[in-house]
Amino acid sequence: MTLVGPDTVEAHQAATAGGAGEGGEASAKRAYVRRIFSEIAPRYDLLNHVLSLNIDRAWRAKALDALEWRRTPQGVFLDLCAGTLDVSVKLASQSGFRGLVLGSDFAEPMLRVALHKLRGRAVAPIAADALALPVLDGSIDGAIVAFGARNLADLDAGLVEVFRVLRPGGRFVILEFSTPRSALVRGAYHAYFHHVLPVIGGLVSGHRTAYRYLPTSVAHFPSQTELGARLTRAGFVDVRWRSLTLGIAAIHIADKPLVPST
Repeated sequence: MTLVGPDTVEAHQAATAGGAGEGGEASAKRAYVRRIFSEIAPRYDLLNHVLSLNIDRAWRAKALDALEWRRTPQGVFLDLCAGTLDVSVKLASQSGFRGLVLGSDFAEPMLRVALHKLRGRAVAPIAADALALPVLDGSIDGAIVAFGARNLADLDAGLVEVFRVLRPGGRFVILEFSTPRSALVRGAYHAYFHHVLPVIGGLVSGHRTAYRYLPTSVAHFPSQTELGARLTRAGFVDVRWRSLTLGIAAIHIADKPLVPST
């Protein structure tokens, strides 16, 4: 696989503008998400761990286990919507990992604040839109997205793009917030998400609206069943999922078939 530089990424994005997911609403969401995540980048890691009571670390570890990267320890893996490269670095730091992680995110400031984490690890940050990855067809051994799928301007187009870059037999893992089924848990969850989290997030980050976007984005994200159906429509097989921490989050696992469907 050939890695590309920023100029090539920008040219690729320009060439693909106007494709899947492009439209007034999608474009507005893309611009808004890029702006707010760029603005909160310096405090992003701290707030993630504080606001989740550090549970997010365990969730990410479970998602990486689900990726089963040990099947191809020398492979090339994609961390989609990589943000501050937490998942990329954790994967590249695993004992026995001999491959390369491409940490892709369209908010370049998020990637820049994470450069100090790399310390010679096999992680290549790429500033690129998840809907137009500058990656060759079938060149990725496995892909993961942690808490970024709900930010895609066009979720279905994003799933298709991941399917494109995965090699046959490659695995895709999605870790994302979910809505608990229990009415009691759901009530407490919504109270925290809509009232506590925005206040703390706004105070620490200095950004008034960024942490009000989070509960809104989760509320509009598909249910676990619907996300599974969308993965199937994108071409993935053996799609399954499991809830985490009383349904607050969920891991979806899907594989690209070894033989193309006819």
